[in-house]
Amino acid sequence: MASAQEISDFLRQVEKRAFRQTAYAVRDDHVALDIVQDAMLKLADKYASKPIEEYPMLFQRILQNTMRDFWRRQKVRNLWTTLFSAFGTQEDEDYDPLETIKVDSADGDPADQLEHSQIMALIEKALTKLPARQREAFVLRYWEELDVAETASVMGCSEGSVKTHCSRAVSALSLLLEQAGIGARRLPKKE
Repeated sequence: MASAQEISDFLRQVEKRAFRQTAYAVRDDHVALDIVQDAMLKLADKYASKPIEEYPMLFQRILQNTMRDFWRRQKVRNLWTTLFSAFGTQEDEDYDPLETIKVDSADGDPADQLEHSQIMALIEKALTKLPARQREAFVLRYWEELDVAETASVMGCSEGSVKTHCSRAVSALSLLLEQAGIGARRLPKKE
């Protein structure tokens, strides 16, 4: 059983990465923050009796399920909005789906920092063009550094599916980055 301090330390440790992962998935910083907070509350409320060693996988699973719940609600909300919009005028939304979040810059030479931030911006933009499952597999495998089995568990699919999604994501990202003038040397190798 984890103590309150261990739970707090764990959540503090994963909050930034979880936010970044969620922001990539839902493309809205405010919604991403709500989803991460909901996932953290669920972990602390329902799984405090679990050993701390189980928290990384448990939290990833809770976070993925919370994102899926959000998308389901959005789908229903969009259906009703579309149906009712025929009766009135549509309002323009200020939301830009290509909006990306800032990435913490690394220490070092300012030129390297600029190149790093530009490449990260290109990768983030390219990630938004991937199908949801490929994006999810890529982020979990290469940014969250989960192994294939852990990623399969979080995504609720087979290890072969994870490898396929990752391979397709890396291929698509490589192509998009090469078109932008960035070599594929920056991406993880295919599995």
